[in-house]
Amino acid sequence: MNEKRNFDQVALSWDEEPRRVKLAENIAATIIDTLHPDQTMDALDFGCGTGLVTLRLQPLVRRIVGIDSSRGMLSVLERKIQEHALSNVEMFFCDIEKGEQPTGRFHLVVSSMTLHHVPDPAGLFVLFHDLLLPGGILGVADLDAEDGNFHDDPTGVHHYGFDRKKIMSLLSETGFVDCSAKTADVIAKGVAAAAREYPVFLITARKPA
Repeated sequence: MNEKRNFDQVALSWDEEPRRVKLAENIAATIIDTLHPDQTMDALDFGCGTGLVTLRLQPLVRRIVGIDSSRGMLSVLERKIQEHALSNVEMFFCDIEKGEQPTGRFHLVVSSMTLHHVPDPAGLFVLFHDLLLPGGILGVADLDAEDGNFHDDPTGVHHYGFDRKKIMSLLSETGFVDCSAKTADVIAKGVAAAAREYPVFLITARKPA
């Protein structure tokens, strides 16, 4: 469960899963509807992967930076940036488990379906707080607590989802205010009557001005 997953091996086929692309679309739409990103904002997408959320926020913000610990995922995102000649998207390799830290300050920090791969969410929230400018806003999307059956391959999964209230409590302890939660999507896995539903939350918070 604690072995790190090699996302480089799946990067080239990552976007070929329709359910994964649809999930990113729904999370991005919920971020947009809730946090209202605009052209005054510099944004950071932590755990950006191939940029499925990053590139949906890109047209709305002044600048967006995607960071990830998979060079393969970033290579796919780089190709998309070049293909569409996007001038306001940057990307950086960063592995916080090895002590590396992103730099810069942002009006908006988002992270989608990455938190369950992070051994220490509390430490990550401290990092997010440091990266945000005063008054900056945070949006974190991930699975509600589940029994471990969601992932077909649990390699690199440190948490089987999360309790929303506990995440909001951690954010409050970190210094965030105005914490709230909503359902961004519901993933159905399985066939017909045997299908199970896995809700995905978006938790938002603000760094005090």
